[in-house]
Amino acid sequence: MSWLEIHRGEAPLIVAFPHTGTDLLHDLKEQFVSPWLATKDADWWIHQLYDFAADLGATTVRTAISRSVIDVNRDPSGASLYPGQATTELCPTTTFDGEPLHRDGVPDAASIAWRREHFFDPYHAAIEAEIARLRALHPKVVLYDAHSIRSHVPRLFEGELPQFNIGTNGGTTCAIELRDGVEAACAATPWNRVTDGRFRGGWTTRHYGRPGQGVHAIQMELACRGYIDEPAAFDEASWPTPYDDARAAPMRAALTRILQACLSFAGAPE
Repeated sequence: MSWLEIHRGEAPLIVAFPHTGTDLLHDLKEQFVSPWLATKDADWWIHQLYDFAADLGATTVRTAISRSVIDVNRDPSGASLYPGQATTELCPTTTFDGEPLHRDGVPDAASIAWRREHFFDPYHAAIEAEIARLRALHPKVVLYDAHSIRSHVPRLFEGELPQFNIGTNGGTTCAIELRDGVEAACAATPWNRVTDGRFRGGWTTRHYGRPGQGVHAIQMELACRGYIDEPAAFDEASWPTPYDDARAAPMRAALTRILQACLSFAGAPE
């Protein structure tokens, strides 16, 4: 499957990239108001930002399909991960800012089922397989779900988002030692952080985090300002801003220490 990118390492760490894809599919592309709106909320350049993960021995799993086609980090039942708060659906109908994504209507049940069968299910089957492979090698495995979002999205949260947003769903998806290690790595940077704030972990973190079975899942939602410039206005002419290695270097160094903290936890004796 050309849209599903898997790099296999031997270290007890999987880094997942559910939202970096921009492929809208030929048959669906014309259904969207515009390709820009349909990719506006991608986790821009995150797989490039973390491309050092393979050098650490990590396994990576990435879908190239846009989250506007289907969001592989949503509950497939359609249940909201954040009841009472604004969010987007399994097959989103709006952008984060509430702009309609579709020209005529929204995906019907048959279309949603087709997208789930062809993209959501294979993506998660790949993660399941990599967890099983690495658990056969290691007593503990960390699943690190990598994300980013604009620093200001008033429909989703007030004010400016902290730089590092760690999600453990209230401490249920990983051991406290992993959470503490990631927090300490964040605290050693010049940037602020919060744990289980607005973003407590999506479906991936909540579904796979089974600390009692040796699978420890944690989500990292980065504010984009840490690695790319955020424009004053987010329009088609200005967003996304380009990725620049020099601009991203300090964040890459910080993220390297964060992933090393995950590996140190996974390699520590029980």
